[in-house]
Amino acid sequence: MEQKGLMLYNTLSRTKEEFIPYNPPHVGLYVCGPTVYGDPHLGHARPAVTFDLLFRYLTSLGYKVRYVRNITDVGHLEHDADEGEDKITKKARLEKLEPMEVSHYYTERYHRAMDELNVLTPSIEPRASGHIIEQIELVKKILDEGFAYISEGSVYFDIDAYNRKHHYGTLSGRTTDEMLSGTRTLDGQSEKRNPYDFALWKKAAPEHIMRWPSPWSDGFPGWHLECSAMSTKYLGERFDIHGGGMDLMFPHHECEIAQSTAACGHEAAHYWVHNNMITINGKKMGKSLGNFITLEELFTGSHELLVQAYSPMTIRFFVLQAHYRSTLDFSNEALQAAEKGLDRLMKAVETLGKIKPAATSSVNPAELDEAYAAAMNDDLNSPLVIAALFDWVRTINQLNEGQQTISAEDLEHLRKSVNTIVFDVLGLRNESASGADDKVGPLVEMILDVRSEAKAAKNWALSDQIRDKLAEIGIRVKDRKDGADWEII
Repeated sequence: MEQKGLMLYNTLSRTKEEFIPYNPPHVGLYVCGPTVYGDPHLGHARPAVTFDLLFRYLTSLGYKVRYVRNITDVGHLEHDADEGEDKITKKARLEKLEPMEVSHYYTERYHRAMDELNVLTPSIEPRASGHIIEQIELVKKILDEGFAYISEGSVYFDIDAYNRKHHYGTLSGRTTDEMLSGTRTLDGQSEKRNPYDFALWKKAAPEHIMRWPSPWSDGFPGWHLECSAMSTKYLGERFDIHGGGMDLMFPHHECEIAQSTAACGHEAAHYWVHNNMITINGKKMGKSLGNFITLEELFTGSHELLVQAYSPMTIRFFVLQAHYRSTLDFSNEALQAAEKGLDRLMKAVETLGKIKPAATSSVNPAELDEAYAAAMNDDLNSPLVIAALFDWVRTINQLNEGQQTISAEDLEHLRKSVNTIVFDVLGLRNESASGADDKVGPLVEMILDVRSEAKAAKNWALSDQIRDKLAEIGIRVKDRKDGADWEII
């Protein structure tokens, strides 16, 4: 059956579009990474897993992907994009640390959490603080093009000037009237020509720790500027995909589009891909609601809302069970169901390694390949991929029990397909099959060989004793006509 190419929902056009790279087989992917002033939490998990899935799938299709994920370590202000105290500076002041100590500490914690979730490292991970020169040069270019103005040592993007030639609001659909009605009165707004103009460069207050010299003042870049500067540096003025959470669509990504268009005369990213939000028991996650859960708390079960700890792969599997554009609601019940589903899937993968081939096949592994490709090409529909896998979980169990047959060639095909989908593309790990468990399998097989010899000699007492002792240490033995299977329980 002929498959369509990958169709991605493009937030910019609000339609699914066939993915056609600018320069095949090369693909440029830019994703907004974390602001590193606190422990990684559930809100970090979803975009990380979503764009890791996209990265893995594009790679599996044969594309050479340059995946750039930034680290925001300067310029993310407290109240909105232009006002308040930089969050990292505030953390440094409260804890009497250098801002870069705060940034490094939480960046390392983020990296460890991503490793736990089996999120692949990006090709490049630039930091905003390491690209001040590029950001200053971008501001100069926007000023030269007439889309920005200097005010009291700060530089602001002039949205009215931009709208006379282009259109601000192409991504979110917001108008300047709507933005004006939703703009709060904040300190420093008098510097702007219009309340909805946003900062490209901010003059640092005397107490502001993080500051750099510029033609306009000692200051720091606006939050939005870093992504425009770094995506251009590493992916060029035109690249394929820009991703991030839906909460970044406005104002962050809208401002990025305006900055890049003002500086280059055209939009930079062709496809804009946004994952939806996470809720907890139906409510938005927030510290004030007492439902702000860090990944470490999930992995250890230490948060008061959690009835148990949940492994990193349970979290990853749960994220993948929902389409990336749908709202994802975390609850103990949902996570426990994901935990059981993941365990069932991994046991089927283990069982697949024990199946013995027959002369002919009553099943066709190509059907799994077709279902997988159709689902992934339909805007990364991972829930349908998982549903197809569970259809084959039943088939694998039937093969193991002799209710179906499979030839050696088809068995090898099925094993390769399942391993590619489960481990390479979905990025799951068998958490019970690592470290010392690599030696447990051969040891259990050796013990079961001894038990088989005991059964052949009709030494039923020894056979039962071996089975019961294995059960005591968490290994269940299932007898079959031609031998025995086992699983860790």
